[in-house]
Amino acid sequence: MDKELVIAKTSEFVRRELEGEGSGHDWWHIYRVTELTKRIAKEERADLFLCTMAALLHDIADEKLNVSEEAGIARVKNWLDSQAVDQAAAEVIIEIISTISFKGGHGPKLTRREAMVVQDADRLDAVGAIGIARCFVYSGAKGRPMYHPDEPHRESMTKEEYRSNNGSAINHFYEKLLKLKELMNTETGKKMAASRHEYMESFLERFYAEWDGRS
Repeated sequence: MDKELVIAKTSEFVRRELEGEGSGHDWWHIYRVTELTKRIAKEERADLFLCTMAALLHDIADEKLNVSEEAGIARVKNWLDSQAVDQAAAEVIIEIISTISFKGGHGPKLTRREAMVVQDADRLDAVGAIGIARCFVYSGAKGRPMYHPDEPHRESMTKEEYRSNNGSAINHFYEKLLKLKELMNTETGKKMAASRHEYMESFLERFYAEWDGRS
């Protein structure tokens, strides 16, 4: 198996599939997550091929973009089979993809280093300046309000409540984005998340000041 060729073909496949996606899970999200994954994998001495493939394919399987989680995983498996990825590697890639989702904070505890790397990369793209932009893009795509002062955010949600949540974009900061810094797995991810987290906190301060006409 020519790993570089498989990665190149997978990149082309994912770009074709997700380039027009409009909720913040588009090709450029995949590109950013893949670049972050490669950086973290090198620092954390994880398997670069497994990490890169899982990063590229993780949203092909996302239940938000498929009729079900099972259907998404089947799409990934079919692609890996078409590229003659050996069974052991394919099983690990699918395991990573199946375990890294936030799911309202109810995802499984990770034990595989490669899964930790890809999850950190995916979560880093949900915080900081990019995370803010993606949050508002996703809320707009789903017809959700930017902010509603009388709508309290929820401290905890079941997986089902998280998936069906129609709250405001600002509430999503408290229900997910501001929690991610403490959920990073790797030392590299933790360091990168710290400054992005601070940026989100300063954004919220400014947002509330402008909302109330104080700035």
